[in-house]
Amino acid sequence: MFGRNAKVDVELNRDVEGLLHEAGKDRILPIVQMGEPVLRQPSEQYAGQLSKRTLAKLLDTMRETMLEAPGVGLAAPQIGLGLAIAVIEDHLRDDEDDPREIGELPFRVIINPSYEPVGAETRSFYEGCLSFSGYQAVRRRWLDITARWQDEGGKRHEERMHGWPARIFQHETDHLSGEVYIDKAEIRSLSSDDNLSDFWAEDPVPTEAAEELGFTI
Repeated sequence: MFGRNAKVDVELNRDVEGLLHEAGKDRILPIVQMGEPVLRQPSEQYAGQLSKRTLAKLLDTMRETMLEAPGVGLAAPQIGLGLAIAVIEDHLRDDEDDPREIGELPFRVIINPSYEPVGAETRSFYEGCLSFSGYQAVRRRWLDITARWQDEGGKRHEERMHGWPARIFQHETDHLSGEVYIDKAEIRSLSSDDNLSDFWAEDPVPTEAAEELGFTI
């Protein structure tokens, strides 16, 4: 639970209510793009600064915004809010041969998340970001992690994650420290979404493309 003595930050709560008002009935907010300072600032740990009502509305709006984009994760800085809050959700695909090891990831609110690697294995795959719209690049990440977070009620969780769900958790958690995936991506792999689809996308990790572009998968 968030501390009983936690005090709502009245000014911040009012600002968030104003932000949510902008989302309208559709509950869709604009997603800030690279260059916005909020994407490069460490987020403030959440300790109950918002009323329960405002937090619930915020989380609902973040989910709707994520799904509309569409995306599999959205961190609060991506809607201009510097709090350590994110939402994630992804589901199994029909393609059984997908090498990304996609697993079912039910909708989750992750507050004050952190992770640490389990073992030393990594995987490299194309990855995109809703705040760097229209582009993807290959990013190496830990294959297995121990993920830790709090839910919207403040309850603490710990779970071992593997494959694609682990990548999603890492991606969104990194956002909250001011990091964007492109910071540690293989820059020579950077591609527009259209070119990735036209030239490389039949395999999410195109080996021939990797060799041609000069990086190791």
